[in-house]
Amino acid sequence: QVQLVESGGGLVQAGGSLRLSCAASERTFSIYNVGWFRQAPGTEREFVAAISWSGGYTYYADSVRGRFTISRDNAKNTMYLQMNSPKPEDPARCYCAATNIHCPNYRYATDWDYWGQGTQVTVSS
Repeated sequence: QVQLVESGGGLVQAGGSLRLSCAASERTFSIYNVGWFRQAPGTEREFVAAISWSGGYTYYADSVRGRFTISRDNAKNTMYLQMNSPKPEDPARCYCAATNIHCPNYRYATDWDYWGQGTQVTVSS
């Protein structure tokens, strides 16, 4: 079973940068897409970004496009979310996710199969 572990969360100043990491267990052969969601208290889980594991195709929510960059290192079974110039609206608990389907509906958390425990990101202004 695929296990996902996030790291890299913490406090970041507005205008700064922060990189989140998500390490997957060895069993990743059936994973086609990995991505990130965020969830603020009292809100539903919101899609942030995704990347196809093999092809490296990226998808971004409109709210983060141009500021965040998703990438992956297949050899390390790890993917990353580089957050540049975070906004006050960005603070949330961030979750990495994975799915074994080719074309998930990225916006919907229910289309994803595996989840990490999350890592907290706080933006100071």
